[in-house]
Amino acid sequence: MIDKLCDQRDVVVACLYYDFLAQQEQTITSVVGAILKQLVSWKDIPVCLREAFQQGKMDIGGRGPQLADLMGMLKIAIDSLPQVFICIDALDECLPKHLPGLLESLRDIVEMSSRTRIFLTGRPHLREDIRRYFPNAAAIPIRPNMDDIKNYIEMRLDRDAGPQAMNNKLRADIIRVIQEKISDMCVEGFGAAPLSTMYAYQRLCTDSSLFR
Repeated sequence: MIDKLCDQRDVVVACLYYDFLAQQEQTITSVVGAILKQLVSWKDIPVCLREAFQQGKMDIGGRGPQLADLMGMLKIAIDSLPQVFICIDALDECLPKHLPGLLESLRDIVEMSSRTRIFLTGRPHLREDIRRYFPNAAAIPIRPNMDDIKNYIEMRLDRDAGPQAMNNKLRADIIRVIQEKISDMCVEGFGAAPLSTMYAYQRLCTDSSLFR
């Protein structure tokens, strides 16, 4: 989906991945700031944004912009761009204490810009949290191709440095357990229609009612 979006003309894409090992650092402010940084990199940085950052350096301790400041800057940046897609992967790795504020900020972004779309991926348990802020969001279940997974596992096992430590039963158990665990961790992409990938992409690009 990301590659497809990036291939389009007059489409600006900001991507972010929630990392389990960086949960404490990925606060609402840092995420919104990362989105802003990517969007302003597409054009010359507006003078008002440069001035806002310079002013922040002059404050006591050189504090960075606060969330309200970043949201205002984000609106300015988006207003100067064509269609914008904000894509956030592995949203389920966002700390629960940050998730409501993040979704509220994303909702505010699309409310202030009809040209902005949100695409999120995460495990199915996030569905109700997302729909609380995006009632019209559509979802696509994303499931791995189990044959591909099996072939990959077998390839890695064939390259094992100690093949003599594994008999056929252990090998079969490893393949079975990994496939079962992967099946339990299926994710959903929110913000796209459930009929097909192409229809989802087309609707995501054209139907602002999905996110308003």
